[in-house]
Amino acid sequence: MVVLKKPLLMARELIARCVSPGDVVVDATAGNGHDTLFLAELVGDQGKVYSFDIQEEAISKTAQKLIDARLLPRVHLICSGHENIAFYVKEKVSAVMFNLGYLPGKNHLLVTRPDTTLSALKASLEKLRFGGVITLVLYSGHTGGEDEKKTIIDYCSKLEQGRFTVFLYEMINWANYPPALLSIEKHNSVK
Repeated sequence: MVVLKKPLLMARELIARCVSPGDVVVDATAGNGHDTLFLAELVGDQGKVYSFDIQEEAISKTAQKLIDARLLPRVHLICSGHENIAFYVKEKVSAVMFNLGYLPGKNHLLVTRPDTTLSALKASLEKLRFGGVITLVLYSGHTGGEDEKKTIIDYCSKLEQGRFTVFLYEMINWANYPPALLSIEKHNSVK
């Protein structure tokens, strides 16, 4: 029997395949800290996670989750928009995770936006090492969410085939804006 995975679980599986202990990675949308914790576990003691969120509450929740797991030293928590990745991250990275939309259980009017997400994605593609992966879980059920999803998919559909493999994984029979996963792998040569 084939077991299909929800987009967030598929994103984590893809990320786990390309991240090794000692790597540098980015959580572009810290939210409640689940992905930051996941990434901190993957990179080990010698690795580094940059975790971004514009909401102080998200950074605080993520910090507490990391303190409880004794993983805070591996993570740089940054209360800033993900469009500022290039300013803070100077190294090549193995993976970048995005969960677009809003902080679950909080203000649904404070959302990711197409312009800042596209800037963050472009910076992430530049920082991504060969063989690295970017995942974007696209939650589109908020104001502007469908536009953000379309903007990101349109941009990624034009990425050079020899340098990037891009796939879209989504549930098409679910109601109420089911999440979709967009994944990008960077190659070092033309295929």
